Amino acid sequence: MVTRLSNFFLRTLREDPAGAEVASHKLLIRAGYIRPQAAGIFAWLPLGLRVKAKIETVIREEMAAAGAQEVHFPALMPREAYEATGRWEEYGDLLFRLQDRKGGDYLLAPTHEEAFTLLVKDLYSSYKDLPLTIYQIQDKYRDEARPRAGLLRGREFTMKDAYSFDASDEGLDASYQAQRDAYERIFQRLGLEYVIVQADAGAMGGSRSEEFLHPTPVGEDTFVRSAGGYAANVEAFTTEVPAPVPFDADAAPVIFDSPDTPTIETLVAHCNRELDGEYTAADTLKNVVLALKHLDGTREIVIVGIPGDREVDEKRAEVAFAPAEVETATADDFENHPLLVKGYIGPWSPTGAVLGEESATGIRYLVDPRVSEGTSWITGANVDQKHAHSVVMGRDFAADGIVEIANVRAGDPAPDGSGPVELARGMEIGHVFQLGRKYAEALGLKVLNENGKLVTVTMGSYGIGVTRILAIIAELNNDDKGLIWPASVSPFDVQVVAAGRDQVAFEVAEGVAAQLESAGLDVLYDDRPKVSPGVKFGDAELVGVPRILIVGRGAAEGQVELWDRRSGDRDALSVEEAVARLTSSR
Repeated sequence: MVTRLSNFFLRTLREDPAGAEVASHKLLIRAGYIRPQAAGIFAWLPLGLRVKAKIETVIREEMAAAGAQEVHFPALMPREAYEATGRWEEYGDLLFRLQDRKGGDYLLAPTHEEAFTLLVKDLYSSYKDLPLTIYQIQDKYRDEARPRAGLLRGREFTMKDAYSFDASDEGLDASYQAQRDAYERIFQRLGLEYVIVQADAGAMGGSRSEEFLHPTPVGEDTFVRSAGGYAANVEAFTTEVPAPVPFDADAAPVIFDSPDTPTIETLVAHCNRELDGEYTAADTLKNVVLALKHLDGTREIVIVGIPGDREVDEKRAEVAFAPAEVETATADDFENHPLLVKGYIGPWSPTGAVLGEESATGIRYLVDPRVSEGTSWITGANVDQKHAHSVVMGRDFAADGIVEIANVRAGDPAPDGSGPVELARGMEIGHVFQLGRKYAEALGLKVLNENGKLVTVTMGSYGIGVTRILAIIAELNNDDKGLIWPASVSPFDVQVVAAGRDQVAFEVAEGVAAQLESAGLDVLYDDRPKVSPGVKFGDAELVGVPRILIVGRGAAEGQVELWDRRSGDRDALSVEEAVARLTSSR
């Protein structure tokens, strides 16, 4: 049946909605695809649901081709399973928690590993039942602190999550590769550029982890890549530890006066005035004080030494110290730790700790990989208005561990030796994990192997952001007039517009729409009788159906105009020619 705009649930807007920053957010609301309900939460209108269904169809077809079967879980899940895996607490404030009338604890699921694991445990008991891959397309919920950019980062979103179950690691490798290949086919069919990068598994756990990132300036992920083929999310980038440097002949540490030099910039300027030599920020050791809030509620202060020409990357710090929350130390933290001399902190003090026993401040001290054995630094002396130079790692101070929280820069060497890296922005559209046995062990998922012995099942997890992909496609396909959907996901195949007030135009448009529908095309017919051609054309441009058939002045002579929104071409054709062209290019 032809969809008639006169009774279709659609109202377009002429002005951008308040607070919308990116093109997809503005246009999807203006064109009547979604409507905001609260911060990061949207209602889906008929046009939006049509596009969403097209994307889901592509995903379902490729999941089936990869041997996966569809299931569906509730969004509302009980606490117990998530508590067994530790994620009831681990997710922290991101989790929507609630209670029923009897006081039972529930959550709105941010992801469903536990539910999938327990379902398979309930139904399967033998290695003969495996391998198995099942998936769902389901709404997820995360209480984002700063939901932004419309569907790109919301608190409710639709996701395809698949899970594989195997009796061996070799089986997991095969299942993982099948899903990885399916993802490539999905993104290729949707016309999305992607880069596969090494990633951190985060709260998901597991070993191998790869993200599919769509390169875009509005992306909130930074990734690195080298000309030699290396690619990684910055959170997963690793710095090669330099070889130890001999320090037997190095001079002993020297404390010097450094008034009013609490920053690296002021310290370098002072050293170049007062010390013999030419110094840069790279010669200094910056000691960053962080506060870690652990899951049990305790607060720990740590110090991290990084080269002075580097800054702390907040995302890398979050990953490095997960599941603890990370924040900059407060004034109260400094007051509670009197050995911390703000602006003059260092890992060594002439009256401080003995090497290898305790840091000069008595606080856990970690270092960047570049702060390696034998490297010499200018750093704080733990005395107000004083620094020290010739402070050597491994001789004058030691570290309690290595941690990667410093920012990655263009030109840094790739860890696989494939050359210097460049930085780019991207948006995550898919993520594949080898979970291993983390969830199966926590929830007791075991099967009998061929020898009749119980073995723990090994799992993989594979997610695609359905609504995020829709927003990215909208970001990529628009102009100053509105959306221009690719044919593969457009809500309709063609929009027929009856232009003018001549009744003949409406009669011809009615007949053409019926012909196209009979030929198998999905048709949106703008049959509104008292709406001007200018308004109709403006709505057509905004809605973004890529092919528009205009029936206007030439209708009585059997002439119409075919408008290709993608190329901008507008061709005058007979009705027969237009129908033939539209039906032949399906």
